[in-house]
Amino acid sequence: MSIREATIAVNRFGLGARPGDIAKISKDPRGWLKGQLKPDAPPIREFAALKPSGETIMMLAALRKGGAEVRDQRNQMQRDTYKVEMAARCLVAVRTEMPFRERLVRFWSNHLAVSTSRGEVRSMAGAYEREAIRPWVCGKFEQMLLSSARHPAMLVYLDNLRSVGPNSKVGSKRERGLNENYARELMELHTLGVRGGYSQEDIIELAKILTGWGIERRDGIRVGFQFDGARHEPGNKTVLGKRYREGEESGRQVIRDLVHHDSTGKLLATKLARHFIADDPPPKAVDRIAKAFKSSRGDLGKTAEALVDCPEAWEKSLTKLKTPEDLVSSTARALGYDTDGLPNLESVKYLGQLPFSAPSPQGWADRAEEWLGPEAILTRVEWAEQVGMESTERIEDPVGFGEDILGELSKTTRRAVASVSKSDALALVLASPEFQRR
Repeated sequence: MSIREATIAVNRFGLGARPGDIAKISKDPRGWLKGQLKPDAPPIREFAALKPSGETIMMLAALRKGGAEVRDQRNQMQRDTYKVEMAARCLVAVRTEMPFRERLVRFWSNHLAVSTSRGEVRSMAGAYEREAIRPWVCGKFEQMLLSSARHPAMLVYLDNLRSVGPNSKVGSKRERGLNENYARELMELHTLGVRGGYSQEDIIELAKILTGWGIERRDGIRVGFQFDGARHEPGNKTVLGKRYREGEESGRQVIRDLVHHDSTGKLLATKLARHFIADDPPPKAVDRIAKAFKSSRGDLGKTAEALVDCPEAWEKSLTKLKTPEDLVSSTARALGYDTDGLPNLESVKYLGQLPFSAPSPQGWADRAEEWLGPEAILTRVEWAEQVGMESTERIEDPVGFGEDILGELSKTTRRAVASVSKSDALALVLASPEFQRR
């Protein structure tokens, strides 16, 4: 039995331990993780009543047709849709029996980030993760990236919806040209990386290939992906030295080629190692993960297995600082707050990481220094104190509770927890270095 490895499995790879979890998986922590990486996963009941993005878009567009008098109603619907989606997402993090898989969903969702900084994205963000990310989290990255590229949330967020070929059938009439935003981020953030060997000319050519990738309209209402040949830039294009013919299929081809470029494997491996192992990713781990990605032709399940097999992931105890979302999810799992996701949503908002509100297409930062400002630390302590006061009836023995969900407490933490009131003791467990890291 390996309590230490079980502690790493549930915290570093998962979303935090529930009472009894560490003892339960201690016989085979790595097998427990790999067992969550099957291509298909059972339906998530918390999502059963949520609407697909196309239905939400149609409802909002119908309200838009009503003019200024229904603007407030439309805005309220966007807010309500977002709140319901995110509360369900918070609840899944607490209840899931596959926390490693759930963490992978959040990792890839952050890698291919959309943000509510664009108001229209607010009502589509949850559906974007459910429709474009979750189905492929243990499948092929090529399929995930293509689904992301074609999803209304991404088309709106990075402006590909606005991109019109200058020489297309509608370009000269509307005097609207290329929008390079998505093409740039597709190369810089999603695949090759900033040092991936592409040029500004490659970005322009890629933007031309992706003209016409937009959203279908029915009776003037946006529904889902549609290729509009009238907006597509005619003629052949060249990206990274390869020639692509005119038409929608060239977009699929260039995405496929970007996925299987060596620079993409290196970028993704580096980000996975940073997220799951250390802020400064061990080079040998990066190489192993990149090799698995390449040899499996971008199979994310196989890539995640290679991550689990990295010795570096198991050499040190918990070193990664929990983000606010991690902190809230792990606290709720530990204390059994699994009946309503709204309080968890309010907590992540209070701590500064409201889902799908990253300040840029880079997504949320994944290094401790980005989350360790003096004000942020104080906010975490105050939040822990509040949770401690609200949770005294749930926990009989704070020391035993801490050892159950963390494997063990340091002598300093154990001594401090044992010497104060129950509410303060719970707050100390939650604010301890052991609990704040994963």
